[in-house]
Amino acid sequence: MSSPVLSCGILVVDDVDELLLCHATGTARWDIPKGRREPGESEIETAIRETFEETGLRFAPDALVELGRFRYRPGKDLHLFAARSDRFDPAQCSCSTRFRDARGRLVPEMDGYAWVPFDDVARRCAKNMATLLTKTLPLREVSQRLRGR
Repeated sequence: MSSPVLSCGILVVDDVDELLLCHATGTARWDIPKGRREPGESEIETAIRETFEETGLRFAPDALVELGRFRYRPGKDLHLFAARSDRFDPAQCSCSTRFRDARGRLVPEMDGYAWVPFDDVARRCAKNMATLLTKTLPLREVSQRLRGR
């Protein structure tokens, strides 16, 4: 049995307990900035790189709180970190990673951004992410950990 794929990401939380979510292009779902680790990268390096590529936000390693590794779905785990951010207009975010859509057009991986109140996150995310952020790793507990730094 092979090891699960590992993606790393950052939960970006503002000072009024809202989570920054990214809209996945061509889908109905919203997600956190995350992605696969490249050879030689640590989990924290991957999380920082992926967040920068998908949002344009750059976090220093010492600004992050490590949350740990979680089973996301069969064959895929997530290693997550959290960071507090001052509130900003999410329209300032941009995604530098591209893929070809069904018509062959090169489009950004993420095409929208929003600050989402914790109570609304589950309605916007795919089932596995909603479960992770509401039951496995409740966002209010993450926010408390960030405040306690």
